[in-house]
Amino acid sequence: MSANGTPADMAVIDEVTTLCRRLRLKYVREQLADVVLTARAQRWDPAEALRVLLAAEAEGRDHSTMELRRKRAHFPAGKTFGSWVESRSSIPPATQRALRSLEWVGRAENLVIAGPQGTGKSHLLEALGHHGINQGLSVAWFSIEDLGALVRRHRVDDTVSKAFVALGAMQLTLIDDIGLLPISADAAEGLYRLVDAAYERRSLALSSNLHPSGFDQLMDKTIASALVDRLLHHAHVVVTEGESLRLEDALAGKGVVPLT
Repeated sequence: MSANGTPADMAVIDEVTTLCRRLRLKYVREQLADVVLTARAQRWDPAEALRVLLAAEAEGRDHSTMELRRKRAHFPAGKTFGSWVESRSSIPPATQRALRSLEWVGRAENLVIAGPQGTGKSHLLEALGHHGINQGLSVAWFSIEDLGALVRRHRVDDTVSKAFVALGAMQLTLIDDIGLLPISADAAEGLYRLVDAAYERRSLALSSNLHPSGFDQLMDKTIASALVDRLLHHAHVVVTEGESLRLEDALAGKGVVPLT
């Protein structure tokens, strides 16, 4: 607080600050001195000052929760809609906007983005994940290899089922690049368990080089059949087309900073 504050003012501020620490009102504590000065200068009603302080606390907590969820999601590259160019995607603009609304997540529907490498599948998938967190959703990101590692880790103490029940509680789970590399038996099991845990309860979004009808090329046919049956029952399948946008950028000299 500035020198305009009286010793009595400072004593009250110090006491309120102490109470804020005790009550874990971090953002009220940070804003307190400035709000008190502004309230005095502008002759705010005490209720208005209280409203501003509580609004700062709520906003700060929301932001902190959002960033914690973003960290726990383990996104790989930080790609958001801020760098997404709608006109470069082969997906119809109306479909892009419908996906971005996330209404399908509220209906526990799935999303499969299938198409060639470099056509924006992973970027769109991660951007949807970041957008979901901004909208207050719990989101998790996995590669197919991550799911295999999860199965192996929990098989040791026979807690595989429990681990995937917990994953199934996420409102939106993203799995990237299915079909890019050979799928191990553990990874196939992990993908099936995740799809089964989320079925008609939560939303999954997958990107793949293959349409799900071709997943039997990647794993045991019995597992593939059961997995695809559950995955596609309530799913939007979006197909990307065209040449690699990464290659296009490279050929146009946009992939690097020019040497000087």
